[in-house]
Amino acid sequence: MNRLIIASAGLLGAAALAAGCSSSGSSGSKASTTPSMSSSTPAAASAVHAQNSKFGQILVDGSGRTLYMLTADTGNQSTCYNTCAGIWPPDTTNGTPTSSGVTASMVGTTARTDHTTQVTYNGHPLYTFTHDAKAGDVNGEGVATFGGIWYVVGVNGSPITSVPSTPAPSTSGGGGYSY
Repeated sequence: MNRLIIASAGLLGAAALAAGCSSSGSSGSKASTTPSMSSSTPAAASAVHAQNSKFGQILVDGSGRTLYMLTADTGNQSTCYNTCAGIWPPDTTNGTPTSSGVTASMVGTTARTDHTTQVTYNGHPLYTFTHDAKAGDVNGEGVATFGGIWYVVGVNGSPITSVPSTPAPSTSGGGGYSY
């Protein structure tokens, strides 16, 4: 009987640990000791990941939403507040951002004048776009507004200003190779 109770307690503990430890961060990232917060406030530690898109490898947040940069930003300082931040929400954090598939040394933060901390990559403040309905959308690419142009960010830390030219897949049935 005691073995059954101990085994059950062990299984419950393992399940709780697995649920509490699941994250989209890399296995080498530090675990946060801050409890999770509601979606209306920044996560204890935001995440920056690489994801394939029609623009090649781009940056996304922990939910898979595309991350953008604004050419009007100067250095690592954001110029996007008020109405701008309502349409282009800054990627903010209350901790050290985690990362996977990107150069970890390029992930950083910067203080905003509204007393929040914004995630940066290669010195660029990062934003999402409210008109991206789901993860993987890139509707903000090339939009000129709020004093600059919005671009998705490549894993090299530079803005991606055009879709890469790649050959269209072959439909000739020749194994995918076109000559």
